[in-house]
Amino acid sequence: MDQSNRYADLSLDEESLIAGGRHILVAYKMRPKAGYDYLQAAAHFAAESSTGTNVEVVTTDDFTRGVDALVYFIDEAGDEMRIAYPLDLFDRNITDGRMMLVSFLTLAIGNNQGMGDIEHAKMYDFYMPERAIQLFDGPAKDISDLWRILGRPLKDGGYIAGTIIKPKLGLRPEPFAHAAYQFWLGGDFIKNDEPQGNQVFAPMKKVMPLVYDAMKRAQDETGQAKIFSANITADDHYEMCARADFILETFGPDADKVAFLVDGYVGGPGMVTTARRQYPHQYLHYHRAGHGAVTSPSSRRGYDAYVLAKMARLQGASGIHVGTMGYGKMEGTADDRSIAYIIERDEFQGPAYYQKWHGMKPTTPIISGGMNALRLPGFFANLGHGNVINTAGGGSYGHIDSPAAGAISLRQAYECWRAGADPIEWAREHREFARAFASFPADADKLYPGWREKLGAHR
Repeated sequence: MDQSNRYADLSLDEESLIAGGRHILVAYKMRPKAGYDYLQAAAHFAAESSTGTNVEVVTTDDFTRGVDALVYFIDEAGDEMRIAYPLDLFDRNITDGRMMLVSFLTLAIGNNQGMGDIEHAKMYDFYMPERAIQLFDGPAKDISDLWRILGRPLKDGGYIAGTIIKPKLGLRPEPFAHAAYQFWLGGDFIKNDEPQGNQVFAPMKKVMPLVYDAMKRAQDETGQAKIFSANITADDHYEMCARADFILETFGPDADKVAFLVDGYVGGPGMVTTARRQYPHQYLHYHRAGHGAVTSPSSRRGYDAYVLAKMARLQGASGIHVGTMGYGKMEGTADDRSIAYIIERDEFQGPAYYQKWHGMKPTTPIISGGMNALRLPGFFANLGHGNVINTAGGGSYGHIDSPAAGAISLRQAYECWRAGADPIEWAREHREFARAFASFPADADKLYPGWREKLGAHR
């Protein structure tokens, strides 16, 4: 059934739609299956994601037609279509009238990608008008709250040297806490790896008191505050809250130094929003475990990592992993810095839309995945700043001297970039950074050819 007369209007002007402020706009890369007309397939997609069905129904009236999603732009050669969704289409909370991300995904992703006339479709950007921004929670805490705890300036407080307890599974409570203590002697921030929770060999109620003791000892020894990001992910929201409550009680007077990590992709928007609303005083750490199933550049369905980061800010994530932009082990390129920029700035030109956040708190880019001190100077040069959290697991615990030395080498790498120094020359005066060359020789050979001869005794 050709629905293009109802669900497409190519005379609509995008600038006017944005100025009107009554639509959420979504840009897709879409290709219909062979033999199907592009506009008709696009209109069918819009119908399925709003008011339409496969046949004419007697219950449709003039009001219903007024909330149709409309295809307003197509570029068949570029596999692109854009759809305008009226704000009134989206579900609202009965408790407070606010918008919910699940409704956005239900309509804009929903069933439409699996329809018989669609070869593939992938959301690559969306635009939220000011009214929609007002109706999402946004972050309660941001990186400035961590800088405050660490005694840093609240503006441009700089790099937060973090790690992930390694190995990610298999440590019993005492070794786990000792690993935390070893890193905290040199670093700022520790997160649970995403599978770590309440394993039978490392029950949370035994691990967390030991971790808090390690934090206190490290703070006493260094005179510096430390931060722990605790994984509270669970299928059941009551279980998640039980974990969170236990952790806050355990850390007691240092509970402000606890962030809550939620596996937001596999756990879903409900888990993120529950954590955001139930614990607004904690930094909400969004781990995107599993996201590559749909956001990988090799995937032609779902949505990309830029869209995921943007949605995380709407939901209220204080920080979200954004990959390593080609500088670590994760899939990505230097151009992925746009994923960081869209969440940390108040406005940004995305691949399709210029998004203004209208004062919504920023979300911190969290850099993780194969990073070490040798890779950081290039990463910072590409990103253009160092106001990020970096959780370097192997980059800390793989340091030849100690996890503390690994943490110090990370911070020295940041200072090297900030000073505009040559890394080899910098290493001559900074032992932990110099020892990173011997710790990660394959990276050193690739990034700094001839380093062995130049550094000599520091090896």
